[in-house]
Amino acid sequence: MARNTQVSADHNAPRITDILANFLVMHPSRGWSDTVDHEAHRTFFNWLGCAVGAAHHEAADAALAAVQMLQPAPQASVLGRAEKVDMASAALINGITSHTFDFDDTHLKTIIHPAGPVASALLALAEGLQGTQAITGRQLIDALVLGIDVSCRIGNAMYPDHYDRGWHITGSTGTLGAAAGCARLLKLDVQQTTMALGIAASQPIGVREQFGSMTKPFHPGAAARAGLMSALLASKGFTASPRALEAPRGMMQTVSAKNDWTEITHELGERFEISFNSYKPFACGIVIHPSIDACSQLRAKGVMADQIERIELKVHSLVLELTGKKEPADGLQAKFSVYHGCAAGLIFGQAAETEYADDVVNRPDMVALRRKVVATVDNSIDEASADVTAVLKNGKSVHIFVEHAIGSLQNPMTDAMLEGKFSGMTNAVIGVERTSTLMSAAWQLGGAPDVAALVALARP
Repeated sequence: MARNTQVSADHNAPRITDILANFLVMHPSRGWSDTVDHEAHRTFFNWLGCAVGAAHHEAADAALAAVQMLQPAPQASVLGRAEKVDMASAALINGITSHTFDFDDTHLKTIIHPAGPVASALLALAEGLQGTQAITGRQLIDALVLGIDVSCRIGNAMYPDHYDRGWHITGSTGTLGAAAGCARLLKLDVQQTTMALGIAASQPIGVREQFGSMTKPFHPGAAARAGLMSALLASKGFTASPRALEAPRGMMQTVSAKNDWTEITHELGERFEISFNSYKPFACGIVIHPSIDACSQLRAKGVMADQIERIELKVHSLVLELTGKKEPADGLQAKFSVYHGCAAGLIFGQAAETEYADDVVNRPDMVALRRKVVATVDNSIDEASADVTAVLKNGKSVHIFVEHAIGSLQNPMTDAMLEGKFSGMTNAVIGVERTSTLMSAAWQLGGAPDVAALVALARP
Protein backbone atom coordinates (compact mmCIF):
# COMPACT_ATOMS: atom_id res chain seq x y z
CA MET A 1 0.00 0.00 0.00
CA ALA A 2 1.39 3.42 -0.99
CA ARG A 3 2.38 5.78 1.81
CA ASN A 4 0.34 8.94 2.24
CA THR A 5 3.17 11.45 2.03
CA GLN A 6 3.07 15.22 1.86
CA VAL A 7 5.14 16.84 -0.88
CA SER A 8 5.91 20.50 -0.31
CA ALA A 9 7.80 20.89 -3.56
CA ASP A 10 6.89 23.48 -6.19
CA HIS A 11 4.18 22.03 -8.46
CA ASN A 12 4.17 25.16 -10.62
CA ALA A 13 7.77 25.08 -11.76
CA PRO A 14 8.29 26.10 -15.40
CA ARG A 15 9.03 23.34 -17.89
CA ILE A 16 12.77 23.59 -17.33
CA THR A 17 13.68 20.34 -19.11
CA ASP A 18 11.84 21.41 -22.25
CA ILE A 19 13.22 24.97 -22.11
CA LEU A 20 16.79 23.70 -21.92
CA ALA A 21 16.24 21.14 -24.67
CA ASN A 22 14.95 23.82 -27.05
CA PHE A 23 17.90 26.04 -26.15
CA LEU A 24 20.41 23.27 -26.87
CA VAL A 25 18.89 22.46 -30.25
CA MET A 26 17.98 25.92 -31.48
CA HIS A 27 20.84 28.13 -30.32
CA PRO A 28 23.02 29.04 -33.32
CA SER A 29 26.62 27.99 -33.72
CA ARG A 30 28.97 30.57 -32.19
CA GLY A 31 25.95 32.49 -30.97
CA TRP A 32 27.95 34.55 -28.48
CA SER A 33 30.65 37.20 -28.34
CA ASP A 34 34.32 36.78 -29.19
CA THR A 35 35.07 37.18 -25.48
CA VAL A 36 32.87 34.21 -24.62
CA ASP A 37 34.42 32.17 -27.41
CA HIS A 38 37.92 32.92 -26.16
CA GLU A 39 36.90 31.88 -22.65
CA ALA A 40 35.63 28.62 -24.10
CA HIS A 41 39.06 28.01 -25.60
CA ARG A 42 40.71 28.88 -22.27
CA THR A 43 38.41 26.42 -20.53
CA PHE A 44 39.20 23.62 -22.97
CA PHE A 45 42.92 24.49 -22.89
CA ASN A 46 43.09 24.32 -19.11
CA TRP A 47 41.08 21.07 -19.00
CA LEU A 48 43.33 19.43 -21.59
CA GLY A 49 46.52 20.27 -19.72
CA CYS A 50 45.12 18.88 -16.47
CA ALA A 51 43.92 15.67 -18.13
CA VAL A 52 47.22 14.99 -19.91
CA GLY A 53 49.26 15.99 -16.87
CA ALA A 54 47.67 13.40 -14.57
CA ALA A 55 47.71 10.60 -17.14
CA HIS A 56 50.09 8.42 -15.13
CA HIS A 57 48.78 9.15 -11.65
CA GLU A 58 47.98 6.01 -9.66
CA ALA A 59 44.29 6.88 -9.89
CA ALA A 60 44.52 6.77 -13.68
CA ASP A 61 46.42 3.47 -13.56
CA ALA A 62 43.75 1.92 -11.34
CA ALA A 63 40.83 3.22 -13.40
CA LEU A 64 42.37 2.05 -16.67
CA ALA A 65 43.13 -1.40 -15.24
CA ALA A 66 39.51 -1.75 -14.12
CA VAL A 67 38.13 -0.59 -17.47
CA GLN A 68 40.37 -2.99 -19.39
CA MET A 69 38.79 -5.92 -17.54
CA LEU A 70 35.70 -5.18 -19.65
CA GLN A 71 37.76 -5.70 -22.82
CA PRO A 72 36.62 -2.39 -24.33
CA ALA A 73 36.71 -1.66 -28.03
CA PRO A 74 39.45 0.89 -28.90
CA GLN A 75 37.17 3.79 -29.84
CA ALA A 76 38.72 6.74 -28.02
CA SER A 77 42.01 7.82 -26.48
CA VAL A 78 43.12 8.02 -22.88
CA LEU A 79 44.82 11.42 -23.00
CA GLY A 80 48.54 11.36 -22.25
CA ARG A 81 48.74 7.58 -22.77
CA ALA A 82 49.01 5.16 -25.67
CA GLU A 83 45.94 3.11 -24.69
CA LYS A 84 42.53 3.39 -26.31
CA VAL A 85 39.26 2.21 -24.79
CA ASP A 86 35.55 2.53 -25.57
CA MET A 87 34.30 6.11 -25.63
CA ALA A 88 32.32 5.83 -22.38
CA SER A 89 35.41 4.55 -20.57
CA ALA A 90 37.57 7.27 -22.17
CA ALA A 91 35.10 9.86 -20.86
CA LEU A 92 35.40 8.29 -17.41
CA ILE A 93 39.20 8.14 -17.29
CA ASN A 94 39.83 11.55 -18.86
CA GLY A 95 37.30 13.03 -16.47
CA ILE A 96 39.18 11.44 -13.58
CA THR A 97 42.58 12.70 -14.71
CA SER A 98 41.26 16.20 -15.41
CA HIS A 99 40.34 16.52 -11.71
CA THR A 100 43.02 14.36 -10.06
CA PHE A 101 45.39 17.27 -9.44
CA ASP A 102 42.46 19.50 -8.30
CA PHE A 103 43.99 21.98 -10.74
CA ASP A 104 40.99 22.37 -13.06
CA ASP A 105 38.59 25.24 -13.73
CA THR A 106 36.10 26.62 -11.22
CA HIS A 107 32.77 28.40 -11.71
CA LEU A 108 33.13 30.47 -8.56
CA LYS A 109 29.44 31.15 -7.93
CA THR A 110 28.76 27.45 -7.41
CA ILE A 111 32.25 25.88 -6.94
CA ILE A 112 31.44 23.66 -9.93
CA HIS A 113 34.42 22.41 -11.96
CA PRO A 114 32.50 22.55 -15.24
CA ALA A 115 34.93 21.37 -17.92
CA GLY A 116 35.73 17.96 -16.40
CA PRO A 117 32.40 16.25 -17.06
CA VAL A 118 31.49 18.16 -20.23
CA ALA A 119 34.80 18.27 -22.12
CA SER A 120 35.68 14.69 -21.19
CA ALA A 121 32.40 13.40 -22.58
CA LEU A 122 32.56 15.55 -25.71
CA LEU A 123 36.10 14.68 -26.77
CA ALA A 124 35.52 10.96 -26.24
CA LEU A 125 32.28 11.10 -28.23
CA ALA A 126 33.89 13.15 -31.00
CA GLU A 127 36.68 10.62 -31.37
CA GLY A 128 34.26 7.71 -31.16
CA LEU A 129 32.22 9.16 -34.03
CA GLN A 130 35.24 9.42 -36.33
CA GLY A 131 34.32 6.28 -38.23
CA THR A 132 31.02 7.81 -39.34
CA GLN A 133 31.62 11.56 -39.35
CA ALA A 134 34.34 14.11 -38.70
CA ILE A 135 33.59 16.38 -35.75
CA THR A 136 34.92 19.89 -36.26
CA GLY A 137 36.52 21.97 -33.56
CA ARG A 138 33.68 24.47 -33.89
CA GLN A 139 31.09 21.79 -33.16
CA LEU A 140 33.01 20.76 -30.07
CA ILE A 141 33.43 24.33 -28.79
CA ASP A 142 29.73 25.04 -29.38
CA ALA A 143 28.75 21.93 -27.43
CA LEU A 144 31.18 22.84 -24.64
CA VAL A 145 29.72 26.32 -24.17
CA LEU A 146 26.14 25.04 -24.17
CA GLY A 147 26.81 22.01 -21.97
CA ILE A 148 28.60 24.12 -19.38
CA ASP A 149 25.75 26.63 -19.48
CA VAL A 150 23.27 23.89 -18.59
CA SER A 151 25.32 22.47 -15.71
CA CYS A 152 26.16 25.86 -14.20
CA ARG A 153 22.66 27.32 -14.54
CA ILE A 154 21.23 24.28 -12.78
CA GLY A 155 23.96 24.71 -10.17
CA ASN A 156 23.05 28.37 -9.75
CA ALA A 157 19.43 27.38 -9.14
CA MET A 158 20.30 24.91 -6.35
CA TYR A 159 23.42 26.37 -4.72
CA PRO A 160 24.19 26.51 -1.81
CA ASP A 161 21.50 24.22 -0.37
CA HIS A 162 22.35 21.32 -2.69
CA TYR A 163 26.06 21.59 -1.84
CA ASP A 164 25.41 22.05 1.89
CA ARG A 165 23.43 18.79 1.93
CA GLY A 166 26.65 16.99 0.96
CA TRP A 167 26.39 16.68 -2.81
CA HIS A 168 29.54 17.19 -4.87
CA ILE A 169 27.93 19.67 -7.23
CA THR A 170 30.50 19.08 -9.99
CA GLY A 171 29.30 15.50 -10.40
CA SER A 172 25.60 16.05 -9.81
CA THR A 173 25.21 18.89 -12.31
CA GLY A 174 28.05 17.67 -14.54
CA THR A 175 26.03 14.64 -15.61
CA LEU A 176 23.42 17.03 -17.01
CA GLY A 177 26.02 19.25 -18.66
CA ALA A 178 27.69 16.26 -20.29
CA ALA A 179 24.35 14.95 -21.55
CA ALA A 180 23.47 18.40 -22.88
CA GLY A 181 26.77 18.83 -24.71
CA CYS A 182 26.68 15.32 -26.17
CA ALA A 183 23.08 15.79 -27.32
CA ARG A 184 24.20 18.90 -29.18
CA LEU A 185 27.20 17.11 -30.71
CA LEU A 186 24.96 14.23 -31.84
CA LYS A 187 22.51 16.75 -33.36
CA LEU A 188 19.58 15.28 -31.45
CA ASP A 189 16.19 16.91 -31.96
CA VAL A 190 14.23 18.60 -29.16
CA GLN A 191 12.37 15.43 -28.13
CA GLN A 192 15.55 13.36 -28.02
CA THR A 193 17.43 16.11 -26.14
CA THR A 194 14.62 16.29 -23.59
CA MET A 195 14.99 12.55 -23.11
CA ALA A 196 18.79 12.83 -22.77
CA LEU A 197 18.39 15.40 -19.99
CA GLY A 198 15.69 13.25 -18.41
CA ILE A 199 17.86 10.14 -18.39
CA ALA A 200 20.76 12.12 -16.93
CA ALA A 201 18.48 13.54 -14.23
CA SER A 202 18.26 10.08 -12.66
CA GLN A 203 22.04 9.92 -12.28
CA PRO A 204 23.33 12.71 -10.00
CA ILE A 205 26.82 11.66 -8.93
CA GLY A 206 29.05 12.41 -5.96
CA VAL A 207 29.03 13.20 -2.25
CA ARG A 208 31.45 15.45 -0.41
CA GLU A 209 32.48 12.74 2.05
CA GLN A 210 34.79 11.51 -0.73
CA PHE A 211 36.92 14.68 -0.76
CA GLY A 212 40.56 13.81 -0.22
CA SER A 213 40.28 10.39 -1.87
CA MET A 214 40.51 9.04 -5.44
CA THR A 215 36.73 8.98 -5.55
CA LYS A 216 36.54 12.79 -5.67
CA PRO A 217 38.05 12.89 -9.20
CA PHE A 218 35.93 9.86 -10.02
CA HIS A 219 32.88 12.14 -9.76
CA PRO A 220 33.52 14.27 -12.89
CA GLY A 221 34.64 11.15 -14.75
CA ALA A 222 31.53 9.23 -13.81
CA ALA A 223 29.41 12.27 -14.68
CA ALA A 224 31.05 12.44 -18.12
CA ARG A 225 30.37 8.75 -18.72
CA ALA A 226 26.77 8.97 -17.48
CA GLY A 227 26.02 12.06 -19.54
CA LEU A 228 27.50 10.52 -22.67
CA MET A 229 25.48 7.34 -22.18
CA SER A 230 22.32 9.38 -21.55
CA ALA A 231 22.69 11.08 -24.93
CA LEU A 232 23.46 7.80 -26.71
CA LEU A 233 20.41 6.14 -25.14
CA ALA A 234 18.20 9.05 -26.17
CA SER A 235 19.54 8.90 -29.71
CA LYS A 236 18.23 5.33 -29.97
CA GLY A 237 14.74 6.09 -28.65
CA PHE A 238 15.18 5.46 -24.92
CA THR A 239 12.64 7.52 -22.98
CA ALA A 240 12.41 9.46 -19.73
CA SER A 241 10.02 11.86 -18.04
CA PRO A 242 9.83 15.14 -19.97
CA ARG A 243 9.83 16.95 -16.60
CA ALA A 244 12.65 14.99 -14.99
CA LEU A 245 14.45 18.10 -13.77
CA GLU A 246 11.68 20.28 -12.39
CA ALA A 247 8.84 17.95 -11.33
CA PRO A 248 8.05 17.75 -7.58
CA ARG A 249 9.79 14.38 -7.46
CA GLY A 250 12.22 15.20 -10.24
CA MET A 251 15.94 15.56 -9.70
CA MET A 252 16.20 19.19 -8.67
CA GLN A 253 13.40 19.24 -6.10
CA THR A 254 14.61 15.92 -4.71
CA VAL A 255 18.22 16.97 -4.08
CA SER A 256 17.70 20.60 -3.05
CA ALA A 257 15.22 22.65 -1.07
CA LYS A 258 16.33 25.72 -3.04
CA ASN A 259 15.22 25.86 -6.68
CA ASP A 260 15.44 29.34 -8.14
CA TRP A 261 14.07 28.68 -11.61
CA THR A 262 14.95 32.20 -12.81
CA GLU A 263 18.63 31.30 -12.46
CA ILE A 264 18.04 28.88 -15.35
CA THR A 265 15.71 30.91 -17.55
CA HIS A 266 16.95 34.50 -17.08
CA GLU A 267 18.98 35.68 -20.08
CA LEU A 268 19.21 32.13 -21.39
CA GLY A 269 21.06 32.37 -24.70
CA GLU A 270 22.27 35.89 -23.89
CA ARG A 271 24.49 35.40 -20.83
CA PHE A 272 26.85 32.41 -20.81
CA GLU A 273 28.13 30.95 -17.57
CA ILE A 274 31.47 30.01 -19.14
CA SER A 275 32.20 33.75 -19.00
CA PHE A 276 32.47 33.39 -15.23
CA ASN A 277 34.91 30.49 -15.27
CA SER A 278 38.22 30.79 -13.44
CA TYR A 279 41.47 28.83 -13.50
CA LYS A 280 43.65 27.67 -10.66
CA PRO A 281 47.28 28.71 -10.20
CA PHE A 282 47.41 26.32 -7.21
CA ALA A 283 46.62 22.60 -7.33
CA CYS A 284 44.12 22.42 -4.48
CA GLY A 285 40.67 23.47 -3.30
CA ILE A 286 39.80 26.99 -4.44
CA VAL A 287 39.10 28.29 -0.93
CA ILE A 288 42.77 27.71 0.02
CA HIS A 289 44.05 29.94 -2.78
CA PRO A 290 43.89 33.29 -0.94
CA SER A 291 45.92 31.82 1.94
CA ILE A 292 48.56 30.41 -0.43
CA ASP A 293 48.68 33.71 -2.31
CA ALA A 294 49.22 35.58 0.96
CA CYS A 295 51.98 33.24 2.12
CA SER A 296 53.67 33.42 -1.28
CA GLN A 297 53.63 37.21 -0.92
CA LEU A 298 55.21 36.88 2.52
CA ARG A 299 58.02 34.85 0.96
CA ALA A 300 58.44 37.48 -1.76
CA LYS A 301 58.87 40.05 1.03
CA GLY A 302 61.77 38.02 2.41
CA VAL A 303 59.98 36.07 5.13
CA MET A 304 61.57 32.62 5.38
CA ALA A 305 60.26 29.51 7.10
CA ASP A 306 63.08 29.37 9.67
CA GLN A 307 62.13 32.87 10.88
CA ILE A 308 58.56 31.92 11.72
CA GLU A 309 57.28 31.72 15.28
CA ARG A 310 53.69 31.23 14.08
CA ILE A 311 51.39 32.11 11.21
CA GLU A 312 48.11 33.70 12.26
CA LEU A 313 45.50 32.90 9.65
CA LYS A 314 41.99 34.38 9.66
CA VAL A 315 39.49 32.94 7.17
CA HIS A 316 35.79 32.42 6.59
CA SER A 317 34.29 29.37 8.32
CA LEU A 318 33.78 27.60 4.97
CA VAL A 319 37.56 27.46 4.49
CA LEU A 320 38.09 25.38 7.62
CA GLU A 321 34.96 23.35 6.98
CA LEU A 322 36.30 22.26 3.60
CA THR A 323 40.08 22.34 4.13
CA GLY A 324 40.70 21.99 7.84
CA LYS A 325 42.93 18.88 7.67
CA LYS A 326 45.81 19.71 10.03
CA GLU A 327 47.85 16.53 9.50
CA PRO A 328 47.35 15.34 5.89
CA ALA A 329 48.92 11.95 5.27
CA ASP A 330 49.37 12.25 1.50
CA GLY A 331 48.96 14.56 -1.47
CA LEU A 332 45.25 13.95 -1.96
CA GLN A 333 44.53 14.86 1.66
CA ALA A 334 46.87 17.86 1.51
CA LYS A 335 44.73 19.37 -1.22
CA PHE A 336 42.14 19.85 1.53
CA SER A 337 44.55 21.32 4.06
CA VAL A 338 44.84 25.09 4.30
CA TYR A 339 47.72 24.40 6.69
CA HIS A 340 49.69 22.62 3.98
CA GLY A 341 48.82 25.36 1.49
CA CYS A 342 50.25 28.03 3.78
CA ALA A 343 53.43 26.00 4.30
CA ALA A 344 53.84 25.43 0.56
CA GLY A 345 53.38 29.13 -0.18
CA LEU A 346 56.05 30.11 2.32
CA ILE A 347 58.60 27.40 1.54
CA PHE A 348 58.20 27.20 -2.25
CA GLY A 349 56.41 30.40 -3.23
CA GLN A 350 53.91 28.27 -5.15
CA ALA A 351 51.62 25.27 -4.79
CA ALA A 352 51.63 23.40 -8.09
CA GLU A 353 51.18 19.64 -8.28
CA THR A 354 54.83 19.05 -7.31
CA GLU A 355 54.13 20.67 -3.93
CA TYR A 356 51.43 18.05 -3.32
CA ALA A 357 53.62 15.01 -3.93
CA ASP A 358 53.39 12.55 -1.04
CA ASP A 359 57.07 12.93 -0.14
CA VAL A 360 56.76 16.73 -0.03
CA VAL A 361 53.65 16.54 2.15
CA ASN A 362 55.58 14.44 4.68
CA ARG A 363 58.84 16.41 4.62
CA PRO A 364 59.86 17.36 8.19
CA ASP A 365 60.12 21.08 7.36
CA MET A 366 56.64 21.06 5.82
CA VAL A 367 55.15 19.22 8.79
CA ALA A 368 56.84 21.61 11.23
CA LEU A 369 55.65 24.73 9.43
CA ARG A 370 52.09 23.40 9.06
CA ARG A 371 51.96 23.03 12.84
CA LYS A 372 52.85 26.69 13.25
CA VAL A 373 49.74 27.80 11.37
CA VAL A 374 47.05 28.99 13.78
CA ALA A 375 43.79 29.27 11.87
CA THR A 376 40.73 31.05 13.28
CA VAL A 377 37.32 31.77 11.84
CA ASP A 378 36.33 35.33 11.04
CA ASN A 379 33.11 35.44 9.05
CA SER A 380 33.56 39.15 8.39
CA ILE A 381 36.18 37.97 5.90
CA ASP A 382 34.81 36.78 2.57
CA GLU A 383 35.34 33.10 1.74
CA ALA A 384 37.43 34.24 -1.26
CA SER A 385 39.81 36.27 0.95
CA ALA A 386 42.42 35.62 3.64
CA ASP A 387 44.11 37.60 6.41
CA VAL A 388 47.62 36.31 7.22
CA THR A 389 50.16 37.57 9.76
CA ALA A 390 53.61 36.04 10.07
CA VAL A 391 54.84 36.45 13.64
CA LEU A 392 58.62 36.16 13.56
CA LYS A 393 60.99 34.81 16.20
CA ASN A 394 62.53 38.28 16.56
CA GLY A 395 59.18 39.67 17.69
CA LYS A 396 58.34 41.45 14.45
CA SER A 397 55.30 40.64 12.34
CA VAL A 398 54.43 40.94 8.66
CA HIS A 399 50.80 41.21 7.59
CA ILE A 400 49.19 40.40 4.23
CA PHE A 401 45.50 40.66 3.36
CA VAL A 402 44.39 39.06 0.10
CA GLU A 403 40.98 40.20 -1.08
CA HIS A 404 41.07 38.46 -4.47
CA ALA A 405 43.65 35.73 -5.05
CA ILE A 406 45.46 35.25 -8.33
CA GLY A 407 43.20 33.13 -10.54
CA SER A 408 39.99 34.81 -9.40
CA LEU A 409 37.70 36.68 -11.78
CA GLN A 410 39.01 39.95 -10.35
CA ASN A 411 42.64 38.86 -10.70
CA PRO A 412 42.60 36.28 -13.51
CA MET A 413 45.40 34.16 -14.89
CA THR A 414 46.59 35.40 -18.27
CA ASP A 415 46.85 33.18 -21.34
CA ALA A 416 50.62 33.14 -20.82
CA MET A 417 50.14 31.94 -17.24
CA LEU A 418 47.84 29.18 -18.48
CA GLU A 419 50.52 28.12 -20.97
CA GLY A 420 53.11 27.95 -18.20
CA LYS A 421 50.75 25.86 -16.10
CA PHE A 422 49.95 23.58 -19.07
CA SER A 423 53.58 22.92 -19.98
CA GLY A 424 54.47 22.39 -16.33
CA MET A 425 52.02 19.50 -16.23
CA THR A 426 52.52 17.96 -19.68
CA ASN A 427 56.20 18.32 -20.61
CA ALA A 428 57.13 15.22 -18.63
CA VAL A 429 54.22 13.25 -20.09
CA ILE A 430 54.36 13.93 -23.83
CA GLY A 431 57.59 15.93 -24.21
CA VAL A 432 58.38 19.62 -24.65
CA GLU A 433 58.02 19.77 -28.44
CA ARG A 434 54.74 17.88 -28.50
CA THR A 435 53.41 20.02 -25.66
CA SER A 436 54.13 23.18 -27.65
CA THR A 437 52.34 21.84 -30.72
CA LEU A 438 49.39 20.63 -28.64
CA MET A 439 49.01 24.03 -27.00
CA SER A 440 48.87 25.73 -30.40
CA ALA A 441 46.25 23.26 -31.62
CA ALA A 442 44.13 23.80 -28.50
CA TRP A 443 44.16 27.59 -28.90
CA GLN A 444 43.03 27.17 -32.52
CA LEU A 445 40.48 24.43 -31.87
CA GLY A 446 37.47 26.47 -33.00
CA GLY A 447 38.83 26.56 -36.55
CA ALA A 448 39.95 22.94 -36.77
CA PRO A 449 38.26 20.87 -39.51
CA ASP A 450 38.56 17.70 -37.41
CA VAL A 451 39.35 17.22 -33.71
CA ALA A 452 41.23 13.99 -34.47
CA ALA A 453 44.49 15.87 -35.08
CA LEU A 454 44.37 17.43 -31.63
CA VAL A 455 43.64 14.08 -29.96
CA ALA A 456 46.63 12.51 -31.72
CA LEU A 457 48.89 15.23 -30.30
CA ALA A 458 47.63 14.56 -26.77
CA ARG A 459 49.06 11.04 -26.81
CA PRO A 460 52.77 10.08 -26.46
